[in-house]
Amino acid sequence: MKSLASLLVPPEQTPEQKRQEMLERPVGPLILSLAAPSIFANVVTTVYNLADTYFVGQMGSTSASAAVGVSFVTSAVIQAMAFYLAQGTSIHMSRCLGAGDTKRANEFVNVGIAGTTILGIAIALIGHLFLDQLCYLGGATSTILPYARSYISVLLFGAPFIAGGFLMNMQLRFQGEAFYSMLCMVAGAILNTILTPIFIFPLNLGIAGSALATVISEAVSFFLLLYEMKRAGITEFGLKYLRIPDRTMIRQINNGGVPSFARQVTMGVAMSLLNNAAAPFGDAAVAGIAVVTRITSVANFFQIGIGQGFQPITGYNLGAKRYDRIREAYFYAIKASFVSVAAIGVISFVFAPRLIALFRDDPNVVDFGTLTLRLESITMPFTGITMATNFLLQTSGKMWRATFLGTCRLGLVLAPVVLILPTFLGMLGVQIAQPVTDILVTLIAIPFAVVMMRELVAAERDCS
Repeated sequence: MKSLASLLVPPEQTPEQKRQEMLERPVGPLILSLAAPSIFANVVTTVYNLADTYFVGQMGSTSASAAVGVSFVTSAVIQAMAFYLAQGTSIHMSRCLGAGDTKRANEFVNVGIAGTTILGIAIALIGHLFLDQLCYLGGATSTILPYARSYISVLLFGAPFIAGGFLMNMQLRFQGEAFYSMLCMVAGAILNTILTPIFIFPLNLGIAGSALATVISEAVSFFLLLYEMKRAGITEFGLKYLRIPDRTMIRQINNGGVPSFARQVTMGVAMSLLNNAAAPFGDAAVAGIAVVTRITSVANFFQIGIGQGFQPITGYNLGAKRYDRIREAYFYAIKASFVSVAAIGVISFVFAPRLIALFRDDPNVVDFGTLTLRLESITMPFTGITMATNFLLQTSGKMWRATFLGTCRLGLVLAPVVLILPTFLGMLGVQIAQPVTDILVTLIAIPFAVVMMRELVAAERDCS
């Protein structure tokens, strides 16, 4: 009879044992085993974000609640730089591990860690120089600005830890060590949830206390991830693996990283456009967008978690030229994503008013947020096709296709929708902007998926 710990904690594996698991284990159970820790970690992190929104909402200021939404743009900038190096190095690290080239994998790991540390420091310095501009870019109004300035100025100090944490979390997952990356993320999220109300209320730090709790928790997660990377032993740290990237490495990092960078940048643009489109309708509309974004991120993280379980399988099997397993994993990921997000959508549709009121009990916020959340609940399940296709293109090195598809949902399609619909439909145009975008981008993703499947079949035929 196995103990509970043995069922929950995966056995330690050598690099070769991990490689064999990624190449031979049935893809359904393998995706779920890799996705479950990622989903759990993402949901716990989202619960923290919701708790953060809740505690800020208890300050009794709609402008303070809206400031949290304004800060999404700053977070998107930090994540854009982090995801560029995280995806760029992790994808090729996993392909090297699949091909048995551990030395090259170690080089990608060390270049990524050094790069995110430098970029995080640069973002913190530049962000403080242009703090007000950053707030206005996020959609701050004159009443929201003081709160946004307080929150973002503190958050920027955590940029090196946030960026480095994103990188190591992703590298651990691409190594097939999703369970341990989950532990580090959950530890940080729990600490954050404990510190936030203490800093806001007993210590009387207000909204700046919420940001300070985030910075401390991200720093703790960073050092835990550093420890787990060393403990896992799939790859190694060391100056002997740290190098100035040559042209080949830069090209490989770009192939994997540019799509993620573009997605994160356009996410920031999208939030800026949504907040600015909502601003003419008052702070309640901006706060409503912030609350709905937090709630729908639960469904998004289920999709992302499944995609994160799918990506390392793709990377390892590309390195080993097992194209049949990649196709099988892709279709499984789509089905799993649709079912899970549809279930969440039913819950968020039915309980929309209560969910909105839980985070900001302002009748205007509830009215605006209820319809917005219900509309998004209907279209969210279909975005799994886009998500899985984008992850497949990106991990396969199809940089331009992955970049185009990834930016469609968050910018190339959403931007004109946000600019056009409110002009004709007023507030309703803001509320239906994301659902309309979801449907349009799903239709765009289908031809990309068909072409990619044909390419994998052709590659398999060439190897046989």
